Amino acid sequence: MSSALLPRDRERLRGVHPDLVRVVERAREIASFIVVEGLRTRQRQAELFAAGKSKTMNSRHITGHAVDLAPWDDDGDGVPETGEIAWSRDAMAPVVAAMRQAAAALGIPLVHGHDWGWDSPHHELDRKVYP
Repeated sequence: MSSALLPRDRERLRGVHPDLVRVVERAREIASFIVVEGLRTRQRQAELFAAGKSKTMNSRHITGHAVDLAPWDDDGDGVPETGEIAWSRDAMAPVVAAMRQAAAALGIPLVHGHDWGWDSPHHELDRKVYP
């Protein structure tokens, strides 16, 4: 596994708070994952909310304080494809663990959607420290 983020991941991290980017970079050294989404427009958030894929219009994605990550089992070509990305809660656990470990090492407080029981791909900077 290469620990480097892919160019597509870097693109999806544009506009995300630098501290959260640092955590993602460190976590990628621990677990294999892709960046699904970082910064969102209000329009994109409204679409996700209307489709029932988000429970709020007050998402931390809108301010660049959240990312969604998914585990990736690269077949060696460096391109995320169908079958290489797992969406189950159990499959997300190593990515969540890597994000917890990276955040702790960097002293950056995060909140994980995995702890909510319904949004395992989601990781955000703690609102108490990053309002």
